[in-house]
Amino acid sequence: MTAHSSRPAIRSSVLIALLCYSGVIIALTMLKAFFTIGLLWKPENQRVRGLSLVPLNDLWESSSLFTQLFGYGGNFAFFVPFGILAYSLIGRIGMTTLLGGSFSLLIEVSQYAFQLGFSDIDDFLFNTLGAASGALFAAWIGPRANWLWVTLTAVLVLVFVVLVLLGPRLGSPNRVAEVNASVLHVQKAPLTGNVASMVT
Repeated sequence: MTAHSSRPAIRSSVLIALLCYSGVIIALTMLKAFFTIGLLWKPENQRVRGLSLVPLNDLWESSSLFTQLFGYGGNFAFFVPFGILAYSLIGRIGMTTLLGGSFSLLIEVSQYAFQLGFSDIDDFLFNTLGAASGALFAAWIGPRANWLWVTLTAVLVLVFVVLVLLGPRLGSPNRVAEVNASVLHVQKAPLTGNVASMVT
């Protein structure tokens, strides 16, 4: 197979990888009320509606550095693969950033409209930055790595599917430990040592 004849095949593979990864993004942002992975979150706590339009409000409102790192860093990293794959198809950093921002905005609006999660301007901002960074990275590496991106995405999606199938069998409620007793006393809410407290 020549390099010219392989281009449609790699483009199709990148498109499929992008669609599959987008499905993972949707599942982890809007569909957590319908499945669980271990003790990361409680599905019954996911049917909520909230809205925050103040940028970077966690910097002064959150009492936990982990919440800030998990929220900002997680949302940034979440969209880096999206940016890499989208750039591999589009070939333009600006358009990839716009696509990532539009996708993130659609998710945030849908979360609010359908009561499927907390809509936050910070999520939109860091998702968009992540997509832009992914595009910049893909542009720097060049198209020779497209098969690598497809392979890594396939592995990631497969791991996600396996984790969903295993579901609650991955965690033991007896091993969840309460932390930060002073915060517990003030907030009157359970704060546990797993990520569930950050994403419920």
